[in-house]
Amino acid sequence: MTLTETNKDEGTQPPSQLGIFARIGGFAHRRRWLALILWVAVLAGVWGSATAVGDAYKDENSLPGTESQAAADLLEDHGAGRAGDTIDIVLHDEGGVDGVQDRVDPMLAEVADLPNVADVQSPYDSPTAVADDGTIAYATVQLEVASNDMPTEDTERVLDAAQAIEGDGLQVELGGDAVRLLAESGTGAGESVGLVAALVILVLMFGTFIAAGLPIVIALFAVGSAAGVIVLASHVFTIASWTPPVMFLVGLGVGIDYALLIFARYRAELVRGVAPERATVTAIDAAGRSVFFAGCTVILALLGLTALGLGSIQGMALSVALTVLMTMVASLTLLPALLGIFGNRFARQFTMRAEKRRAKGKREDGDGWRKLAGAVQKRPLAALVAAAVILGALAFPALSIRLGFNDAGNDPADSTSRQAYDLLADGFGPGFNGPLLVVTDGGDGSGEDAAAEAAQTLGETAGVAATTDPMPTPDGEAATVLVYPDSSPQDAETTELVGTLRDDVLPGLTAGNGAEYLVGGATAASEDYAAKLADRMPLFMTIVVGLSMVLLMAVFRSILIPVKAALLNILSIGAALGAMKLVFQDGMLGFESGPIEAYVPVMIFAIVFGLSMDYEIFLISRMHEEWEKDEGRDPSHAVREGLAHTGAVITAAGSIMVVIFASFVLSEQRLLQQTGFAFAVAIFVDAVIIRCMVVPAAMELMGRRAWWLPAPLARLLPKVELERHGA
Repeated sequence: MTLTETNKDEGTQPPSQLGIFARIGGFAHRRRWLALILWVAVLAGVWGSATAVGDAYKDENSLPGTESQAAADLLEDHGAGRAGDTIDIVLHDEGGVDGVQDRVDPMLAEVADLPNVADVQSPYDSPTAVADDGTIAYATVQLEVASNDMPTEDTERVLDAAQAIEGDGLQVELGGDAVRLLAESGTGAGESVGLVAALVILVLMFGTFIAAGLPIVIALFAVGSAAGVIVLASHVFTIASWTPPVMFLVGLGVGIDYALLIFARYRAELVRGVAPERATVTAIDAAGRSVFFAGCTVILALLGLTALGLGSIQGMALSVALTVLMTMVASLTLLPALLGIFGNRFARQFTMRAEKRRAKGKREDGDGWRKLAGAVQKRPLAALVAAAVILGALAFPALSIRLGFNDAGNDPADSTSRQAYDLLADGFGPGFNGPLLVVTDGGDGSGEDAAAEAAQTLGETAGVAATTDPMPTPDGEAATVLVYPDSSPQDAETTELVGTLRDDVLPGLTAGNGAEYLVGGATAASEDYAAKLADRMPLFMTIVVGLSMVLLMAVFRSILIPVKAALLNILSIGAALGAMKLVFQDGMLGFESGPIEAYVPVMIFAIVFGLSMDYEIFLISRMHEEWEKDEGRDPSHAVREGLAHTGAVITAAGSIMVVIFASFVLSEQRLLQQTGFAFAVAIFVDAVIIRCMVVPAAMELMGRRAWWLPAPLARLLPKVELERHGA
């Protein structure tokens, strides 16, 4: 029976005998305007509510069980909890800052009267706030709120008032997290470039703007709806401010990807002469199943991030998982509705284009991909070795990744926050921008006496440039000492210094006086966060890999295919992390060198592992279909035909993801730059090297064993029907 005949037979079946995906696609196609109106209503309703209430994003970085968190808790217990953040107004004049006091004092008085400013400390009242050569000084603006809660317009007022006195040799720059937030332009440029590039690829693939625009429309509906829900959810759950850009990054790529794979199957059915409604049902029933299970693997991988027990990452994982869920739902409901609206036009366009190609003697059966698979199958071992060498070389640098968080030293060179950072480093030493906070409690004497003893000892410690006098807490029972390292906050030497103080220097003091010493502050907290993530990574990876392998075993009724998929996905992730390390940690390609954002590797592992499974499912499911249809059960034939039918679509889908992800390198936010770059490398490696070369070679070597599942496991696992035969 031919595929067209099978489709006709299915068209005569009552709805009750069709699968759930076929029924969903058929209903959405028949009730196309209702489905479209419902989606528009959902999007408008969600964003109407979100606009009315606004967001309540919270960058929760607390780390229970770490020393830096214990130090923060101790200060809060003694009444010294942080009330608000600060902004530094940095002054630089080669003639000496004393000569411009008549201009600085009125400016500081003006700043003190601005909204959300609690106090301003003049450098002329504190000798330590003026560099030794007298050319650099800083004023401290104490805010009434945390930096993330500081309204943008209020920060701009401080910036404008401070820089109004510039000129005649006086340079004024501002530092602090609130100022850095002004420079972050979001992802606007990346979004635009990515969408345009995706549209170009889709137009080249389908030859019409309407057809090319459908996958983008699906992605925007899904991501927009999910983003609105997250704005509302931010009032109840802990969701970090950097979550929405990551949602857009992943959702845009996945949404276009899923819609493209369904639409490609739909076009293939139209070209074969199938009516638009039946083509829609067949595409949803076949490719829609692959989309569903592929989406489930991404969601499972993201939910594995909750095992890390870190608030901001948990919120991000749930938000991106919701985005993927919305893209799945939109692909299975909104896409068939839009296909119903434009179906007749598509049928004419695609059929006419196919007839013209046939008239010119051109084929559309993936003959080039069939030849590629055949070439790989002739020397499968050589293909595997070549791929392993390439990917191993890329992955090797990942072994020396150093985790941390970016600071103003990673900002663009022309930004005021970066220039303030550089001036402070020049005037007061590289460690001034990231002092360590040593908190002292109890002991044989007072907390202040113990802190004074620590300040003297720490001042003589190698790697320490200077320490401050003890600063007692309001209740007088504890005290703090600021320790300025010789190195900058992101240097490996600073990481080593934190360990030295905690493991060697301070325990010796405790043994002598019985006081408790805790090393805290932003720099130490960054080290603790990175260490906590590294400690929990094995558990997280075990959960993600294990759940994904169980799902693939149920889908493909095989042991070797899930094992192969897991190993190859880990290899592609390693290649992405290695390339990211070379570019962002080592400073290749002109990027500012610095540690890799602590969030990024776990996000990459979860999301890329899930996305890589997408292509695994799309490719292997077609090979499995060919295996089941072939009476001779020739595994080599199944591999060739599977790649022939899916190679072009996977490559196009991968290309779209690569350009979308790579476009986020244009963002001002370092976290998004690193994430977008790593995603782009991973998807490129996966779609080009792994799916087109490694998978055919591995499947050829496994042969019939690829589809083997032990009887006990076969009885234990539920039987999942990924493809309806003939669909």
